[in-house]
Amino acid sequence: MQLSFVNLVVWINVVGISVFAASGALAAARKRLDFVAAWFFALITATGGGTLRDILIGAPVFWMFDPTPVILCTIVAVLVWAVPLRWWPDRTLEWLDAGGLAAFSVYGAAKALQYGINPIPAVAAGVTTACIGGIIRDITAGVPSILLRDEIYVTAALVAAILFVACTSIGLPAPWPSFIGVGCGFVLRGIAIRWRIALPLHRGH
Repeated sequence: MQLSFVNLVVWINVVGISVFAASGALAAARKRLDFVAAWFFALITATGGGTLRDILIGAPVFWMFDPTPVILCTIVAVLVWAVPLRWWPDRTLEWLDAGGLAAFSVYGAAKALQYGINPIPAVAAGVTTACIGGIIRDITAGVPSILLRDEIYVTAALVAAILFVACTSIGLPAPWPSFIGVGCGFVLRGIAIRWRIALPLHRGH
């Protein structure tokens, strides 16, 4: 059975919500916070970028009209909070964040295109969707934003969104634009996590 573009995009969104919610709940657990705080961290991490995206492209804010994202965040928060911290590898949070980053870059760009947004702003919508949730999570947790780390992050989201929009614009059939965008974005972010790779930094004075 062929996987339609719409169904694939829906599943990409589910993956993005799930892994970002898990990263938020894990951040709360590492702060030794209670379950309600873990649920809140899961919710704001998973919905923050998409909320801003929907406002910017003139779409109904997705989790205000569909309870599924909130329910999914709740389930993920329960599961993450129930697992002892010693069972989580040290860099789990980074890898969960990488998965959410890649998935939301593509989903955000795809939704923008569906609402008639031009390709270049659609790429920006994908990057916004991918990055804002993690920023909100880090600020709320009182830790340095992931954007301030000396490694590739936003670049991975940008590459994922550009590849998806470019492949879609040239008529590459589904599901290849989504696979290429998500795959390349995740691999690039994974390389940065593994080897701490960064773009050249500003030289200062």
